[in-house]
Amino acid sequence: MDAARARASLRGWGGVGAMAVLCALALAFVLLLPRTQEQTGAGTATGGPGVTGGSQARADSCEDSEAQKQTLSPSGADGDTIDAIKSRTGAKRKLIVGVDQNSYRWGYRNPNAAGAELEGFDIDLVHRIAQDILGDPDAVQFKAIPTSRRIPAIQDGQVDMVVRAMTITCERLGQVAFSAPYFKTGQQVLAPKSSPIKGYDGTLAHKRVCTASGSTAYSKLKADRDRGALPASTDISTTVPNQLDCLVRLQLGEVDAVVTDGALAASQAAQDPTVELKGKAFTTEYYGVAMKKDATDLVRRVNRVLVDYRASGWQASYDTWLSATLGKDSGPSKPPAPQYLRNS
Repeated sequence: MDAARARASLRGWGGVGAMAVLCALALAFVLLLPRTQEQTGAGTATGGPGVTGGSQARADSCEDSEAQKQTLSPSGADGDTIDAIKSRTGAKRKLIVGVDQNSYRWGYRNPNAAGAELEGFDIDLVHRIAQDILGDPDAVQFKAIPTSRRIPAIQDGQVDMVVRAMTITCERLGQVAFSAPYFKTGQQVLAPKSSPIKGYDGTLAHKRVCTASGSTAYSKLKADRDRGALPASTDISTTVPNQLDCLVRLQLGEVDAVVTDGALAASQAAQDPTVELKGKAFTTEYYGVAMKKDATDLVRRVNRVLVDYRASGWQASYDTWLSATLGKDSGPSKPPAPQYLRNS
């Protein structure tokens, strides 16, 4: 990938006009998805039932600070899930992956590239997984899904996995399986530079805050407001299907601030120079690749890919896509050494 091209493609993008163009591209892509994607059943999209008997961490016996450790040890062995993926023939012999196409530098369509191809940090990882499983980094069928549909897309068998800046949490572990973490981040506040908001504190009183439906940001805000750690007057009623929609609401003046992962917020600030991050991150979160709970062979395989990727590939992808927004020092974003505490 040409990093200079990618950076140039959206340089100066900001304001409502740019967002309208991006949203139009997103809608066009969804409408043009092949009918075969919509007809994919649970058995074909996920490679069948997978290895049975897998167990997952229960939400009531899990701490979110330790959730990233609840994954399986790496293995290169094929199983039912991977066998089914490999058995796809012809044009359908692809890994089906749910991604974002609106998050600048993570998963977005470059309007200046031929075919407006998907690019970004998450997309690099998808290509690496496809290379390992199918021997071809481009053997991928991308499916653009909103934030609120990430888990249902996995459970319904629409995709084999989701690679979409998805935080590993105990609640989600009860619904899907996760790989070891591949990125570290935390929730932050995004607001106009002229705003009196200073961060995740009392300056959010009487302010309207936007979050994505089903996001960890909304869960955090609601919990903190309920227990009095956030001003009771903070309005958190505005939720949207896609996280990027919050930036549009902010630009239109419909909300006063956005709360989302700092890594994503930094990319949004790069798109619109009138907004900025306010205050420091107030949580610690880890992104993981999400898969079906019983797809144990696929989880183990992705974890093996991540071992190699962290050693060779992760840093190059960070330098290409994220260094301009998060800084040249990738240390704060590097995932911790993986632990594999899930047994089966």
